[in-house]
Amino acid sequence: MKHFIYTILLLLPFSMQAQDSTKTAAKDTAKTAPKDTTGWKRGGVAGLNFSQTSLTNWASGGENSIAITNYLSLYANYKKEHTTWDNTLDLAYGLVQQGSQTLRKSDDKIDFSSKYGHYAFKKVYYYSALLGFKSQFAPGFSYSSDGSSSWISDFASPAYGLLAAGLDYKPNAGFSMMLSPITCKMTMVMAPTLADAGAFGVTKAIRDAQGNKIKDGENFRFEIGGYFKATLRKDIMKNVNLQSKLELFSNYAFNPAIIDVNWENLVSMKVNKFISAGISTQLIYDQDVAVPVDRNDDGINDGTGPRVQFKEVFGIGFSAKF
Repeated sequence: MKHFIYTILLLLPFSMQAQDSTKTAAKDTAKTAPKDTTGWKRGGVAGLNFSQTSLTNWASGGENSIAITNYLSLYANYKKEHTTWDNTLDLAYGLVQQGSQTLRKSDDKIDFSSKYGHYAFKKVYYYSALLGFKSQFAPGFSYSSDGSSSWISDFASPAYGLLAAGLDYKPNAGFSMMLSPITCKMTMVMAPTLADAGAFGVTKAIRDAQGNKIKDGENFRFEIGGYFKATLRKDIMKNVNLQSKLELFSNYAFNPAIIDVNWENLVSMKVNKFISAGISTQLIYDQDVAVPVDRNDDGINDGTGPRVQFKEVFGIGFSAKF
């Protein structure tokens, strides 16, 4: 029930957008395909955000810090008569250093999506196929309170591939809502050490009683299930742009009632010709991804398990919308 309620809350903003779009589309109920010859529409937003704190003999305490984040969000969409083809690429990378700590990664994302659609009916529905890929640029580490670190991720460890086919609702160029009853989700863990440990849901290595490895961990895990994706790109006011994406996946073979969630938002605000502010958020729940948890509330992580993951990045710097 808890996961069901979370899902409904996540869908509310997209549902309201869809209702508004439906009212507009309902004015024309013709059964024939639209004769739209708009061709390609390309654009995106790029930004470089930074922050710094420098303290000298500061009585109330504190530490020097510096942080920098780069992000790039691109789209290239094609529409002509019976055909649509939507492509997006989202990249981000950030670093932070605080006090005597080593330079640490604060953001890291590679997210590519390509969706092809063919007109179905009522001018706003398309039979669609979607291909997606997600990963990261650099190694990721988990840091303990004593400053030690452990390697937990890398490029293509994990990486997620997605192949989906279904029906896409596209009332306008800025909104899309796709439902796929047949979807293949592939999890890749190409680093042997992480694969042997069974990281990110792949099958771990088989070992004998003495700990000797008998069989390597698997690098791939395949899941078949249902998939939902909604995207929104809109100027919510002058010089303020919102991009939002919600993805839901249910594995038919294993606990289909437990839904994997990925919800991303990016708000970019243009202050003047050169300066901008941006805030991005990401909420993730994946039953197959275990994170450190404190099971007995003593302040020490003593186990792992699936949890809601949340990330927020805010910065002021330079950006360009094109």
